[in-house]
Amino acid sequence: MPEFSHISDGKASMVDVSLKQDQTREAIAKGTIILRPDTIHAIQNGTVIKGNVLATARVAAVLAVKDTPRIIPMCHAIPVYHISVDFEIENDHILTSVLVRSSGKTGVEMEALVGVNIALLTIWDMVKSAEKDSDGQYPITRITDIYVASKRKI
Repeated sequence: MPEFSHISDGKASMVDVSLKQDQTREAIAKGTIILRPDTIHAIQNGTVIKGNVLATARVAAVLAVKDTPRIIPMCHAIPVYHISVDFEIENDHILTSVLVRSSGKTGVEMEALVGVNIALLTIWDMVKSAEKDSDGQYPITRITDIYVASKRKI
């Protein structure tokens, strides 16, 4: 049985994983948001107007992981048993990592990718007033290097 969806007669379908064995699976996705050093300083000192940026981004990532099949149409609903969201803060960027663990018939890399994207977007949303220039643009702010750092069957 192929592991990908076929498009026939213009109709897409989910991959049939019903005959696969359940297995514990884990994936880690990472991504970076580039910010002004002053914004990084405000995040570290807890002085961002909208509140605790990293705590909010962590909760947003967890919610997003759990909602992945509602966001990505052909993604299977899977039981999620563990989610961890970590941040590494540097002078001009924050590296975000999302680990997702499940036991089932399909992988969890899409859940990890959705989680990291939403964490990064939440950070941007919470600091956008500090990141805008006088024209209302974002000359520094960038979300970059989003990728699956690892995926494995345990």
